[in-house]
Amino acid sequence: MTALPGETPGTVGTDTPQGAEPPAATDAEGPAHAEAPDAEESGGSEESGGAREPGEPAADGSEVDTPADDAPTGDATDGAEAGDASAGDASAGAEGDAAAAAVLSEAQAELAAQRELRERIAKRKAEKDGPVSAGAKLSGTAADLLAAVRAVESGEKAGTEFFDSPAAAPAPRRPAPAPAGQPPRPAPATAAPADRAASPEAMEAVRAVLTEGGAPEALAHPATGTLGEQAAELLRADPWQLLAVPGVRPEQADGFARALLGAACGPDDGRRTSALVGWLLERAALQGHTALDAEAVRAALAERAVSDPEEAVRNAVEEGVVLVFQEGADPTELDASDEDQEGEDTGETAEAPEPVQVLLGLDRYALAEESLADGLARLMNACEKGADWAEAAAAAPSPSAAELIRTAAAAGLVAHSGGEAARTEPAALIAAARGLGLRALGATHSEDGRRRLAAAAGAPDAAVTLAGLLSGTEGPGRDEDGALALDLLVVLDAPQLDVEGAAVLVEALADGARLVLSGDPGVLGSAGAGRVFADVLAARACPQVVSRTPDPGPIGELVSGIGIGELLQVEAPGKEVVIVPVRDAGEAAHRTVQLVADSVPRAFSIPATDTQVITVGHGGAAGTRGLNEALKQRLNPGPGRFGGFDPGDRVIHVPAPGRAVPGVVRSADAEGLHLECAGVPVVVPQERVESAVRHGWALSAHQAAGMRWPAAVVVLPGDAAAGLSRPWVYTAFGRGELHLSVVHGVDQALPHAVAQVPAQERTTRLRPLLEALPTPDAAS
Repeated sequence: MTALPGETPGTVGTDTPQGAEPPAATDAEGPAHAEAPDAEESGGSEESGGAREPGEPAADGSEVDTPADDAPTGDATDGAEAGDASAGDASAGAEGDAAAAAVLSEAQAELAAQRELRERIAKRKAEKDGPVSAGAKLSGTAADLLAAVRAVESGEKAGTEFFDSPAAAPAPRRPAPAPAGQPPRPAPATAAPADRAASPEAMEAVRAVLTEGGAPEALAHPATGTLGEQAAELLRADPWQLLAVPGVRPEQADGFARALLGAACGPDDGRRTSALVGWLLERAALQGHTALDAEAVRAALAERAVSDPEEAVRNAVEEGVVLVFQEGADPTELDASDEDQEGEDTGETAEAPEPVQVLLGLDRYALAEESLADGLARLMNACEKGADWAEAAAAAPSPSAAELIRTAAAAGLVAHSGGEAARTEPAALIAAARGLGLRALGATHSEDGRRRLAAAAGAPDAAVTLAGLLSGTEGPGRDEDGALALDLLVVLDAPQLDVEGAAVLVEALADGARLVLSGDPGVLGSAGAGRVFADVLAARACPQVVSRTPDPGPIGELVSGIGIGELLQVEAPGKEVVIVPVRDAGEAAHRTVQLVADSVPRAFSIPATDTQVITVGHGGAAGTRGLNEALKQRLNPGPGRFGGFDPGDRVIHVPAPGRAVPGVVRSADAEGLHLECAGVPVVVPQERVESAVRHGWALSAHQAAGMRWPAAVVVLPGDAAAGLSRPWVYTAFGRGELHLSVVHGVDQALPHAVAQVPAQERTTRLRPLLEALPTPDAAS
């Protein structure tokens, strides 16, 4: 590899500077886990989104920081300092239950709890067929709603009496376009959705409770948005409900509860322990897990001054805060084994059963994983194989494309893996299917990916964004049954699929439709919980096609080596890859600005607008915030009169958690901040600008995943060493199409991360669910 003329002193052409001591890794606001690897996501090739910094948007890899970097950012202040004192209160009242609990072994207790849960679930299912008899203990809005439901069921009142105005007629479904047609893509002026406004009375009531508890009034809006119109009543009755508000930490909720309840609360209060269990699982979801080992939850509760974590977990399960699952053995087999061991009177030694892993999970992720597994099984077993694909396969542009076409012809679900160059194969499949008269479409996670896929398929209407497809603003719309009017859907960048999004997508596909999940297993995974693509590959429940098409050029060679754990020194005669050694974060920021504004445009004729900076963390001189500030001063200086933004600023818009859309600021007025995102005007309301828009000259690797630019500058300051992993490096180094500059200050931490720091494992349940499905026709 080579350096730009006049840019790189010293060790030109090497991956790391020689003779320097590895710099100490400091936690500059999260580099220790900015996009921490996960075997996920968001699989062995994926990375966890990490715990988000409070107040930061969850962009594609979103604003991630180390789990240790959860320090409050002003969301709840006064209560924070008092919070630690509650840990010292851990007291007094948990001694007598130990004797009763000791009667049962841990395994027996878990089994008993599991059986009880299954009985309750079966009872709920049975009650669905009968009249609703519960609700005697409900009050307020819940009681009113139940009374209304009963009145309509009994015929006493019409359902329309409970609406202030008649329901709007559903929007007409658009018919599927003819395969040969190329209708223009819709480009309406879209506005970012604003949060549903709470009533002034509800907001005032919440402010009063927050003030009484010593919490800042700024929490009133997010608390009302999270807890609803009854937020004030809920917080007064259970102050630890404040933990449900994003950015609030247990220490802050403890101080708030102590201010409201006084001596009536303690570390073992059931309301506190249940809220802590839910908070731990929500925090784990930010790191990509859909469930956690029960023992890990108990250990975390003990660290939070809970004297009886076992009872706390059991109480959370009984209250419905979490669900409990057993992985690894059939509970009936364990029961029999326990009975055998209890009845042993002889000297014979019975073989001990394998340990059972007990997992705890939130119902939203449990339901999503189970729905997704059922939906994938439905697609696998309902595939229609009427068309003759042989001629299309014979005309494929490559052997790997032909293999993908033949495999998709015979299966309802296919997993396709490969690098950037392999994207031509799903494009060939889409073109072949459309040539056969099938309604075929490709979906990507970004507008950039959509544009590249449409060009490869040779049809502008052959590709859509996933968000546009599901919202109905792009694609063929829905058929008469409400399903997407498609015979074949190819989802590219499949590692970015989180479990909830994947469940919604699969549910929208009709019986008989084919689904192809295509992606690079080496990249960072989804910002949301789950590792869908990695779990589908690991379960081997469907046919898999591995591309044999290599990524070309020096960048492709470098990235391919990283994928197998090797940091190669590649030949780059055209200076496609350049290493720029730096000594510290300040120098890294200076050299980054110099590269973007001067060196890359001068040497490669690539303008600054086509060069993307990618860095590990968000804090520090060489984090996204510091680099964006420096790049703005150089490329588009201005006072930031529109909420910190000026016309011409490059930004990243986060319309929903997990989505990062690049754009440019055009103007601002009373309506909001006006952006242009991929040629589409977008208006972000004033109240959402602070949380949904960031400067975008510098991004995290998670935000950049699924997109490419003509040039990429990857910044690795010394304090970023702890945040590096093979998936992070693989993703960041692969974002440049023509040129890659690496601002290198981590010394040997880079080859170490590539060789020895794989993706961080995520705890999910999708793989065992898929492995348990009866799919006799699936071939591996």
